[in-house]
Amino acid sequence: MRKVAVFGNGGAGKSTLARKLAGLTNLPLYPLDLIQYRVGGAKVPHDEYLKAHAEILGRDTWIIDGYGCLATTWERLESADTLVYLDLPVRTHAWWVTKRFFKGLFRTPEGWPEGSPMIRSTLDSYRVVWLCHKHLTPKYRQLVAESRHRKRVHHLTSPAMIERFLAAVGHEASRSPG
Repeated sequence: MRKVAVFGNGGAGKSTLARKLAGLTNLPLYPLDLIQYRVGGAKVPHDEYLKAHAEILGRDTWIIDGYGCLATTWERLESADTLVYLDLPVRTHAWWVTKRFFKGLFRTPEGWPEGSPMIRSTLDSYRVVWLCHKHLTPKYRQLVAESRHRKRVHHLTSPAMIERFLAAVGHEASRSPG
């Protein structure tokens, strides 16, 4: 596990899982929200985002969480040696978006730029949850099925599976020399 793509629908807990995974593995973490958005929530110019994304993919090790854009998503998933796909029920995604919103009223969610517009971001997230579920989820599931023979693939479909995955990584990391 050297190049890890954490992906899935909005509100899946990608950033939380990626942060915990980085802590367990000591791999560098690159949350795409911090690369794609500036403080206050304004988007960086697309060519600047593409350049930063390409630089990260060229590194020896990384954990990248988030979406970015369609083209960089597929590029990242191809470059990764490990895929961690969070594929929870759509109602869970919507509920976790709601929880993030309420927590975000008091402090910026980790992995988000300071001053991110919580109301607009939350409304966008609800729209993204449905669109992703309808259009990307089938493609993600197909990619995961096809990638199992050449990559390390973790298709996590419940909060309990997420916890078991992290526990297994922690156990593996504690047994590794170094």
